[in-house]
Amino acid sequence: MKILGVIPARFASTRFPGKPLIDLEGKSMIQRVYEQTQQATSLADVIVATDDTKIFQAVKQFGGNVIMTADNHVSGTDRCAEVAQKVSGFDAVINIQGDEPLIDPNQINLVAGCFNDISTQIATLVKKIETYEELYNFNTPKVLLNNKREAIYFSRQTLPYLRDVEPSQWLEKHTFYKHIGIYGYKTPTLSIISQLETGNLEKAEGLEQLRWIENGFNIKVAITHTDTLAIDTPSDVNKVLNAIKNDKVS
Repeated sequence: MKILGVIPARFASTRFPGKPLIDLEGKSMIQRVYEQTQQATSLADVIVATDDTKIFQAVKQFGGNVIMTADNHVSGTDRCAEVAQKVSGFDAVINIQGDEPLIDPNQINLVAGCFNDISTQIATLVKKIETYEELYNFNTPKVLLNNKREAIYFSRQTLPYLRDVEPSQWLEKHTFYKHIGIYGYKTPTLSIISQLETGNLEKAEGLEQLRWIENGFNIKVAITHTDTLAIDTPSDVNKVLNAIKNDKVS
C-alpha cells in the first residue's frame, strides 16, 4: 500500500496566529514536524498543505514538499482531501498534526499499520488514560472501543460511566482511552467524508470524527504508549523547547 503523509498548516490560528513558523531552537515548527514525519518508514511521501504564502516559502526554503490549498477549509481533513485530489497514486492518506514538532514517527507507522486490515476505512490512535486529571478533563476526548478495536464513540465526557463505583476508583476498575489526534484515511473514503454535512453528534461534542461514525464509517484504532506534546498556545512553547533541549533533538 502506498501511503501519503499530509501536514495541514495554516497561518491564521485563533489561539496562536503564525505558529507553524515559530522558531524552535533554530528550526521552524513546520520544519520539525516535517523532518519527524519523514522518518516514518510507512510513508511513500510527505507534503505540507497550506493556504499561506509565508508557510509555502518557508517549506520550500528547507527543501520540503508543499502544496497551496484553499483558504476556506474548516478542518485538516478537508485540506488533506484537496491534496489527495491534486496528487495521484496513493492508496491512503495520513493527516499529521502540524503543531506537534516532536511527533513520534512510530505513531505514524501505527496508524499506517491499521490498513493491513483491508476493511479499514479510517484509522486513528488512542492512549490509555493514566491520571484522574485527564479522565475528568473535558478538553481530553475519550474513546469507546468495540471488540474489533474500532472506535464506536468519542466524547468530552468521561465514558463509560461506572455504575456503583466511586469516581475516585474508576481508573482502578476500568481501562479508559483518550484520543490522539492523528488520522489515516483510505483515499476514496477521504473523498467521501470531506463532502459530508455536519451531524448532530459533531455539533454537540465539537468533534469532527463523530460525523464519520454517524454516517456509518468504521474507525480502526491502534494503541500507542507515547504521549504527544502539542503547541496550542504561546504558553506551550517552553514545554517543547525544554523537551528539545533535554532530548538533544537537532
